[in-house]
Amino acid sequence: MEIIKTPIPDLLIIQPRVFGDARGFFCETYNEKTFHDAGINLKFCQDNQSKSSYGVIRGLHYQLYPQSQSKLVSAAVGSVWDVAVDLRKDSPTFGQWFGVELTEENHLQFLIPQGFAHGFSVLSETALFTYKCDNLYNPALEGGIMYNDPALAIDWKIPADKAVISEKDTKHPLFADAKMNF
Repeated sequence: MEIIKTPIPDLLIIQPRVFGDARGFFCETYNEKTFHDAGINLKFCQDNQSKSSYGVIRGLHYQLYPQSQSKLVSAAVGSVWDVAVDLRKDSPTFGQWFGVELTEENHLQFLIPQGFAHGFSVLSETALFTYKCDNLYNPALEGGIMYNDPALAIDWKIPADKAVISEKDTKHPLFADAKMNF
């Protein structure tokens, strides 16, 4: 496993070792000891997956403290553009975002710690998106930021006329008005 640092502290890309042959491939996507030895001390308690078609943009989502969530995300099928926005008010990168393409071919995982908003867009015909969380979902502590907030200027890599957004995600506040307690 290789850990790749991003320009935003604590936001990491995980590249697992992949063993391929004529039958296909094998890779270990999570090992508590390996993560611990690498300084990643998370206890995951919930796994989720979603299936989406081309142009779907999901996000930007997060949970407020005291049940904020770290996420380890990947694309099991297809390709997604995955984005995290730093919501930690004391961070030198507060309000900045970073994106990475996660595909079934590159096997990359994106480790998004607590204190970040998260979203993704689907670049392939369909995508199966998987993620582990270190805290249970709590709808009372849900937070969100408008995916197309001009202050963030996130490039979702989807033409605006092809974007598919849920009604819920069109009602999030702008970054400047979002509730944050990190």
